[in-house]
Amino acid sequence: MKLYEHGAYLVNGTQLIEDVGDAAQQVAAITGTTPDKEEARKGTMAYGILTAHNTSGDNENLKIKFDAMASHDITFVGIIQTARASGMEKFPLDYVLTNCHNSLCAVGGTINEDDHVFGLTAAKKYGGVYVPPHQAVIHQYAREMMAGVGKMILGSDSHTRYGALGTIACGEGGGELAKQLCGRTYDIKRPDVIAIYMTGKPRVGVGPMDVAIALVGATFKCGYVKNKVMEFVGPGISNLSTDFRIGVDVMTTETTCLSSIWRTDENTKEWFDVHGRSEQYKPLDPAPVTYYDGVVYVDLGEIKPMIAMPFHPSMAYTIDDVNANLKDVLHDAEERAKISFGDKVQFSLQDKIVNGKLYTEQGLIAGCAGGGFENIMAAADILRGAHIGDDKFTLSVYPASTPIYMELIKNGAAADILATGAILKTAFCGPCFGAGDTPANNAFSIRHATRNFPNREGSKIQNGQIASVAIMDARSIAATAANKGFLTSAEGFEGFKKYTYHFDGSIYANRVYDGRGKADPSVELVEGPNIKPWPKMTALTEDVMLKVVSEIHDPVTTTDELIPSGETSSFRSNPLGLAEFTLSRKDPGYVPAAKAVQAVEYARQDGTAPADFAGAYDALKAAGLSVDPLGTAIGSTIFAVKPGDGSAREQAASCQKVLGGWANLAKEYATKRYRSNLINWGMMPFLVDEPDDALPFALGDYVFIPGIRKAITEKNDNIKAYAVKADGAVKEFTVHLGDLTDAERDIIKAGCLINYYRG
Repeated sequence: MKLYEHGAYLVNGTQLIEDVGDAAQQVAAITGTTPDKEEARKGTMAYGILTAHNTSGDNENLKIKFDAMASHDITFVGIIQTARASGMEKFPLDYVLTNCHNSLCAVGGTINEDDHVFGLTAAKKYGGVYVPPHQAVIHQYAREMMAGVGKMILGSDSHTRYGALGTIACGEGGGELAKQLCGRTYDIKRPDVIAIYMTGKPRVGVGPMDVAIALVGATFKCGYVKNKVMEFVGPGISNLSTDFRIGVDVMTTETTCLSSIWRTDENTKEWFDVHGRSEQYKPLDPAPVTYYDGVVYVDLGEIKPMIAMPFHPSMAYTIDDVNANLKDVLHDAEERAKISFGDKVQFSLQDKIVNGKLYTEQGLIAGCAGGGFENIMAAADILRGAHIGDDKFTLSVYPASTPIYMELIKNGAAADILATGAILKTAFCGPCFGAGDTPANNAFSIRHATRNFPNREGSKIQNGQIASVAIMDARSIAATAANKGFLTSAEGFEGFKKYTYHFDGSIYANRVYDGRGKADPSVELVEGPNIKPWPKMTALTEDVMLKVVSEIHDPVTTTDELIPSGETSSFRSNPLGLAEFTLSRKDPGYVPAAKAVQAVEYARQDGTAPADFAGAYDALKAAGLSVDPLGTAIGSTIFAVKPGDGSAREQAASCQKVLGGWANLAKEYATKRYRSNLINWGMMPFLVDEPDDALPFALGDYVFIPGIRKAITEKNDNIKAYAVKADGAVKEFTVHLGDLTDAERDIIKAGCLINYYRG
């Protein structure tokens, strides 16, 4: 796998010419015409689709309207509540509400099922589609029933990726979906497009997750595709089935790209034909001469079975390398744990070495990444006639939709899998975020799922509980299961068969409520006792005073650390209830510290001078600054080096806002999604210039930013700030907000998206 240092021309879909030296002349020698680079940029598939959905009239500053949207049951309540409060009366586009995250209704009393009832009544009231629990995970339903070549789909889940079906799909926080429901747009600068040029053919036993791990490993750390569109081209794509392409595509999220798109072919057409949606297919290819802003060159034949070791999908190794260097690889994972956990928990993997081999206690094949038909059938081929043993090792398989489950039953694969001692379960996303198949303390789990961040397997560091997840392909997981839990590569397995998939959509026709175009205002929303509206939020004042209540120096901070998943998902419909869990696994002192600052702000709003901040204001006055304690909004802030990797969950930001947060301070933001979530909740996404080890502020310090409202209005990106230290010293420094659209500036000044729409 090679990352080009420069952009490149792609000629006739097969020939790459890197943009160095006489590249234009080389193109001219092939085509007979000297290329215009800017015109060639318009030849990407992404350019055509984005332009077709742009309403701004400006091809560089896009205002996108999507064809459809999708949300699941830990996001749709908050989105609909936001849109209702902003004036929405019916869904103006196709909107599918799936129920695949809070499917286990034993957690939190009636909370989860109350959310499902809310979703059904919302679909009836506003004209949406409701997919009941256990029928399909969000992304599989979207693939089977929503995607189409040339379409754009927005989802409130970070793994909203349907590029393998010719659809540009984006995963964003709830605020972006609420904008679409209110008739507004998704505003972005035209993204760069990176060619993922594939050649060759995968080795026997190599699956889509192997390719995905190699791709994430090559691109994540260097940010090569961050906030860009990954465009999959090249002759190697023809050697991949559509199911295989989907399995790679869904993992592009872990590179931090904006979205993805693949060229289509007869295999894509067959996929749509099988699913009874032939009209959604059309050929999709780059122009004969296309210019890309970068290239990732992928020789599929060079990729071996892979494993992403704890605690990130980018920790990519070949399984052969792990087995050959077991002690060193496990030691590296232990060192990474020290960075994330400190001394909160004792973590060691050396006991996983049994007779010189890596022993794993759990295998999972699940969700939008692993639960596809071909993945499960390949696993069944390896498992057929074997058994997983009677020791610690367990194996669970979750088909991604009921139609896939039905086919496994009809063709006998379900019986083959169950005969091994494995368990076949219903469509459910829980294993991907710690709400299903939680392993034992100190256990090592191998999963064909999307992520292996700390805590996503369900462990709780604050309780001394820790487990580890490594990501692998279903084929090598099955090979490991057949070897009773000892890490085993599937490379070279000779027993794979080719199966024909028969999609039976009758279960959807019989069970899914489809209310598109049938909004009924007379329907009453059913809101259980845990479903609460967003609390009132105030507008930004001219100046703002912040107190640093959490300081995180990890290289990357995930949304799982900002607001944990797992059992907290039951509170996603209760802003105040959920906020109690903010940073609970990373910094348990955050919530009481933020509440203490918020209490001062509430008192200020009632006309009481903020006595707790008097010393900071005195120091600022002594430094010659003009301050107005009663007229200045007071809020908390956190510092993190690079926050926001991972999930699209808006609650990673909204929980801070609910507790009185006004900003984040960071060196950079891991994803556009998280930064957008901050903005939509009226929080300023500040960037600081100083090195991480030389920051002008620290935990407990105050940060005063005079004239911030004016600076935002005037689009000033060099904003003076003043840190007030514990000893009263005042340090001046500069913060930046980066690129903001006019609407985003107005949202921040209004205090949140809801206030902005209310006017």
